[in-house]
This record gives sequence, structure tokens and C-alpha cells, in this order.
Amino acid sequence: MSAIIHGAGAATALSTFNFKTLVAPCRTNIPGRSKRCIVAAGSDDDASKSFGSSILTVRHSQKLIANAVATKADMSATTGTGHELLLFEALQEGLEEEMDRDPHVCVMGEDVGHYGGSYKVTKGLADKFGDLRVLDTPICENAFTGMGIGAAMTGLRPVIEGMNMGFLLLAFNQISNNCGMLHYTSGGQFTIPVVIRGPGGVGRQLGAEHSQRLESYFQSIPGIQMVACSTPYNAKGLMKAAIRSENPVILFEHVLLYNLKEKIPDEEYICNLEEAEMVRPGEHITILTYSRMRYHVMQAAKTLVNKGYDPEVIDIRSLKPFDLYTIGNSVKKTHRVLIVEECMRTGGIGASLTAAINENFHDYLDAPVMCLSSQDVPTPYAGTLEEWTVVQPAQIVTAVEQLCQ
Repeated sequence: MSAIIHGAGAATALSTFNFKTLVAPCRTNIPGRSKRCIVAAGSDDDASKSFGSSILTVRHSQKLIANAVATKADMSATTGTGHELLLFEALQEGLEEEMDRDPHVCVMGEDVGHYGGSYKVTKGLADKFGDLRVLDTPICENAFTGMGIGAAMTGLRPVIEGMNMGFLLLAFNQISNNCGMLHYTSGGQFTIPVVIRGPGGVGRQLGAEHSQRLESYFQSIPGIQMVACSTPYNAKGLMKAAIRSENPVILFEHVLLYNLKEKIPDEEYICNLEEAEMVRPGEHITILTYSRMRYHVMQAAKTLVNKGYDPEVIDIRSLKPFDLYTIGNSVKKTHRVLIVEECMRTGGIGASLTAAINENFHDYLDAPVMCLSSQDVPTPYAGTLEEWTVVQPAQIVTAVEQLCQ
């Protein structure tokens, strides 16, 4: 099957874009960061470089400066022309642009074809690109995920949709033993440029099986990158960057954010897969969050400001690896850290982030790192009980008040 899809995709010449420019080395040491950093927004002294038909801005990063004031990395509220999109439409636009640009990009999953996907992210793509590049699959996650990984080994760039992230547990063997490891176990003979994406998180009375947060499941797999989108702007930018990456990337989308609307630029842009976003600069405490919890944090921030606190809010976006450069600058400035996540407390992203902060920035902390997470229970169906299992803005306010005493 992969050979058939490959033949159909190869009918058009491949763009000359150098995909390796998007693969930055993992930053585990804080003294400096990657010399290469492709971002969506630049400054006057940034250098514009042309990659094939795409013109992107390359910003050369500086050394880490103690107590530096972090600034917003992505200027989503850009001036000039733009258009408003819902988050699912931004994902669809990014995917369509990449399929137009590169004939090796294809999509596969349940109902991704003429139905347009369970949340309409692939709406209209089958009519435009045909049934071989937008492939409807049977209900067999392990099989079509394995097919996508095999297609990536032959030169395609598949985007695999899990109708719900919980269903991808059925494909865990393929994701773990093949997707994450084949580049290493083949001695570098194969790259696996595959994107695995789909909706997850606690919705509104979707029940335990459809309210999974699988970030903690996948974070321990070697060789895989993980990102979580939270706005239409970064959803499109992360989708495009993930497709162009030579690494396997899991893109987490939250089921309650698909109808979020935002104005995004008309011109092409991508977001760095390894860079956090400064949502709100502040001085008193660093609040690290991602996905839906970004909005719970910002709701709490309004209350905190009225009470005289000045929280710094960072959307970490890159769940693996962590952007320790941005996080480190913030910790060196505020000396207090609160992590807010929807993932489970035991073995979650917050636990890994707490360990990373303690290992790298322990001397800069004036208080222990605090982490607010979902309760370690199956998500109840009843709406009132469901709400109790997830972190709420009032809990964030209380935690900040405790840390800043």
C-alpha cells in the first residue's frame, strides 16, 4: 500500500526545501541553546533566508543571561493583514498548505477522507488531493499506524490521525518499538518523518475512555518529539513544522479548543517545535502550563493581578524536549514555579518538568516547585464530578498565594 501511495505522490517534483534545517539538537544543557532557531516572528536584525519556495525568518539566539527578562516568542497578534480561523480550521489550513507544497505528504486514519475527520480537520482534502493521499482506513489503529511508519521509511511524510488519542493505545507497539526506535536500530539508514495527531483531553462528559491524556504514556519513548497546540496561531505553525521535521512528532490537540477563534497572518510561518511561548511576562512567579490549562491559568491571572501579584505565564508547547532556555530565564527572574497541567499527577509531564527544574535551577528557587495536576482517577461521566478531577482557576489562585507568602 505504501508503494502505491508513494507512486501517486511522486507524480509531482519534490520541493527543494532542506528538511534537516528544522531538526534542532535536543537542549539538555542550559548554558547555551541551539545556534539555529526557526520562528514565526523576527526582529529588525533577523536574517531572512530562502528555503526552496518558502521564505522564513531565522533568529540567531544568544547565550543565557541570568535574571533576563523573557519576551514573547511568537507574535500571534501581528499587525497588518490576517484572517480569522477556528483552531480546527488553522490545523486544516496548515495541513493543506503542506500537502500543496510537498507531494510526499499524505494523510491516513479513520473517517479522514470524504467525511472530513471526526473534528473536520481534514475537511475537503480528499476532494482536492484524492483518495490515495487522503486514505480512509478501517478501525485498526495498530495496522494503519504501522502502515504510516512503513510509508515514512520509504520516503513519504504521513500524517496519521487518531480519531481520539485514547484509541492510539492500540497502536502503542508501533509507536514505541518502530516509530521511535527505527532510526537508531537501523544505524541511521531510515528516518521516520511521521506526524501522529488527534484530539484528547477532558471534554464535556465524554467518559473515562474518551478523556485520556496520553502525554505521560508517550514521553518515555526515545526518539519521539511531542508538542501541544493551544491557539489557532500555534496550531497551524506547529502542524507545518511537525510535517517538515525529520523526527517523528506527536501533536496533541485538545477536544475543547477546536472552536477557539483567532486572527492569524496571511503570510506563511512556522513555529519552532522546541520553543515555549511567553504568554504573559511577570515578576513574582513563573506559571508553566500547556494546552487547555493555558486558559485556566490566564483566567486565574486576572484575579491574581487584582490581588497585587504579577505572574509570568509560559505555555511550554514542547512537551519533549522542554525549552529549558525560556524556562530557565524565567526561574532566574521570579525564583518561584507553579506547574499547571491536565495530565495525571503520577508520572505526568509536570513530574518530569519538576525534576528538570530541580536539576538545573535548584539554586535559584526560593520555594519548592508546586504542581497542580488532574486527580489519578478515571474521568467521571457526571459533569460535576468531572470538573472536580481537573485543575480549576480558584486552585491556581490559592497555590500562587501560598508560594508567594
